[in-house]
Amino acid sequence: MSKHTYDSGLIGNCAYIAHIEKDTNISWLCMPRFDSDFIFGGMLDRKKGGKFTVLPESGDYTSTQTYVENTNILETIVRNGSDSYKVTDFAPRFKNYDRYYKPLMLIRKVEPISGSPKIRIECQPVTERGQIQLTPSQGSNHIRYMGIDQELRLTTNAPLTYVCEKKSFALQRPVYLVLTYGRPLEAPIESTSERFLQSTREYWQAWVKSTSIPNFHQRLVLRSALILKIHQFEDTGAIIAASTTSLPESPGSTRNWDYRYCWIRDTYYTLTCFNSLGHFEELEKYFEYIQNLPVGPEGRYQPLYSISGHGLLVEEISDLDGYLGNKPVRFGNQAYTHIQNDLYGQVLVSLLPLYSDHRFTESERSHSEPMIMNLLDKIEATMHEKDAGLWEFRNLAQEHCYTFLFHWAGACAAAKIGIRMKNEAMYQKAIALREEAVKKIEACYLPDKKAYAQAIGAQHMDASTLQLITMGYFGDDLERANNHLKQLEKELLAKDFLFYRYKHMDDFGVPETTFLICAFWYIEALACVNRLDEAIQGFETLTKYCNHLNLFSEDVDQATGSQWGNFPQAYSHVGLMNAAFRIGKRLDMPNFL
Repeated sequence: MSKHTYDSGLIGNCAYIAHIEKDTNISWLCMPRFDSDFIFGGMLDRKKGGKFTVLPESGDYTSTQTYVENTNILETIVRNGSDSYKVTDFAPRFKNYDRYYKPLMLIRKVEPISGSPKIRIECQPVTERGQIQLTPSQGSNHIRYMGIDQELRLTTNAPLTYVCEKKSFALQRPVYLVLTYGRPLEAPIESTSERFLQSTREYWQAWVKSTSIPNFHQRLVLRSALILKIHQFEDTGAIIAASTTSLPESPGSTRNWDYRYCWIRDTYYTLTCFNSLGHFEELEKYFEYIQNLPVGPEGRYQPLYSISGHGLLVEEISDLDGYLGNKPVRFGNQAYTHIQNDLYGQVLVSLLPLYSDHRFTESERSHSEPMIMNLLDKIEATMHEKDAGLWEFRNLAQEHCYTFLFHWAGACAAAKIGIRMKNEAMYQKAIALREEAVKKIEACYLPDKKAYAQAIGAQHMDASTLQLITMGYFGDDLERANNHLKQLEKELLAKDFLFYRYKHMDDFGVPETTFLICAFWYIEALACVNRLDEAIQGFETLTKYCNHLNLFSEDVDQATGSQWGNFPQAYSHVGLMNAAFRIGKRLDMPNFL
């Protein structure tokens, strides 16, 4: 079986994300939000999904795709014999009037490189999940696409007749294609596009310079950081798990999920990365988001919410063909109904830098005391409750070790916050809950395996318990950590340092693909137990499972090395960054010099 990779890159500006394939097609673009209906959805249905391509007159061509260094600006070079041209795609983002300018505007610059290229531009946006193709209406210097409430407009200096008729024409000078949703571009097209391009390049390169990153595989870490950044919906502060829906975990598995929502758990991991980078803007925005989330009658949070904080994410199945014919195509996610109790500890650990880092002023955190106490109350209330766990089992409730680990970590964080806020009641409650969580974690211990099971009363091993090591639960007891790690390796390690989440039957059978973040947790755990040479070898082995732009998916098929699952997956990039940070710190320690 041949190796499958996702042949696309993505651009974004913290207001929208677009996926652009090596054939120049915009195969996925939702507006006005990450979780809106798609305007281009060829990724999920080549016929109904519409298209936006800039291709040579003849179909015989090759293409290469790269990012402008240290930016989210994507360049695709298309070669057709001796003729070639470059398509530069970007989402404008830069400081303007003391705020970030991030319009619902996608700019494509098409410029000749060699020979006498002839190109054909096809722009066919759709609505109603591909059921309706929008009708083009030609204006003086633009094409308006009719059929949706907001104005969708393509403003261009290319001949409009050729675009409307999908007719090829000679590319003799740079052509600009400015797609706008809502407010159109009402300014000179060439000079404005060039100014936006330069300003966007300067913004991203300055953002990269302001990051604090160790030298270990810095280029990969920077690309991951740039990708994670555009997964935050800046208007509300929500951070999504991925910008796509229904890309299957493995072919024919029906494990096709909509990830365009904010999981409280995933966000904890993402914020950990931004804190490691020395970036706190994302945490401050997320804190605002958390404060505005609706909670249930008992003060409970859902595992995930929409980017605007709505809790009702009803799962619907569409009649689209699906990615490479993989059905079902889902919009919405039933997991919002789940009980996943690890999230309370994750919010506490996420917020800890607001209190432990002196760069935050007192006024930025003083109003959160009731929220901290409510989170502790929820840990107390759910300490003895079964839940769906990290992997969101739909028909299996257990007392998961991973959940108790975050009860423990959240209580540890709350104790530190209590000290900083001089709140004795908070501190005492946190200490008591920490001890209770330890008892629960120890109830997962299997003496015959010298390891911790997936849940109390279970025999299965689970990759999520790697974090007992990475989060410091074992303290300085390397023997306990190593024993646990060896049992996980024995049961869940695949070839090339890849790692299964678990190997038991779940709601959809036995998992067929490995989960990439688990592999990076494994690398991090190796570094923690002083197996640094293996950690470095493993990290460098895993990095080959990216696509041509160093972007990583959710799952990897160990047999073929194929990428599967939603793409790019924030989780996977977070795993890579945390593993790189951990190895980098170990390499910087005196005994490794």
